[in-house]
Amino acid sequence: MKKILAVFLLLAFSVSMTMAADGSWTGWITDAKCAPKVKEDCAKKCAEKGEKLVFVDGDAKTIIPVANQDAVKEHAGHHVTVKGKLENGTLTVTSVEMVPEATK
Repeated sequence: MKKILAVFLLLAFSVSMTMAADGSWTGWITDAKCAPKVKEDCAKKCAEKGEKLVFVDGDAKTIIPVANQDAVKEHAGHHVTVKGKLENGTLTVTSVEMVPEATK
């Protein structure tokens, strides 16, 4: 458990150093317990049980804690583009938009 926490904190710190303060990112909303694995049903169940939701950046492959949980709770397990502010390794989301699924 301590290793997972250490990795999570290291990733959050690296994100805060590499990403702009205000911006837009594409990735997934999932629960902190199962991140970086993104499974919609699991993320929803864990969120309902009180697990914190996080944003998994699709490009940087990093896990970012979300400050305002209510802004993302309806998108647990979804592929989204979020807009907001990244400050001290935590993302405050101002808007969430679903990423259209690619046609097969």
